[in-house]
Amino acid sequence: MKLNCEANVKILKMKKGFASFFVYLNMKRSLICSCLLLLTALGSCQNGEKENVKTNSQKQSMDTSFNKTEEEWKKILTPEQYHVLREKGTERPHTSELNKLFDEGTYVCAGCGTELFTSTQKFDGHCGWPSFDGEIGGGERVKKINDFSHGMIRTEIVCAKCGGHLGHIFDDGPTKSGLRYCVNGLSIGFKKK
Repeated sequence: MKLNCEANVKILKMKKGFASFFVYLNMKRSLICSCLLLLTALGSCQNGEKENVKTNSQKQSMDTSFNKTEEEWKKILTPEQYHVLREKGTERPHTSELNKLFDEGTYVCAGCGTELFTSTQKFDGHCGWPSFDGEIGGGERVKKINDFSHGMIRTEIVCAKCGGHLGHIFDDGPTKSGLRYCVNGLSIGFKKK
């Protein structure tokens, strides 16, 4: 009789362990389903953004024939500029002299000289990089590309003429446009008026 009781206790403990295990699996399944639902929702939002980006690049009428080989780029750019413009690098924050420059003039692509931003579009974004709330040409000179690198969802901005990486655009700007073009100082130059 004692053996049967001990056996029954062991069976009950095993059943309790299995029940806990199945509760754990159901919780895990619910979490996975929730994550998949969230990813699906984010994906559908991104599809809408892709359409906008396609439309923006389709209306682009600027000459994009400024093609150079990587060797030619290395000859005309500093190693730091090459890293940012051609390899999509990022300069360290607060290192660009252009970050605190608010003279009147025009900001140009350091790769091809295309005028991209005006001093009236510049503001102090307190982020460590030159910040602008708009661009010259309304989308013809700065191309926007969906960027999913580094586990983030962002919009990369590049020069429409030479394809040089400029930085990223965010929707947290303090001006009326609500935009913040966060631009690497190494990817642009300044022409004083």
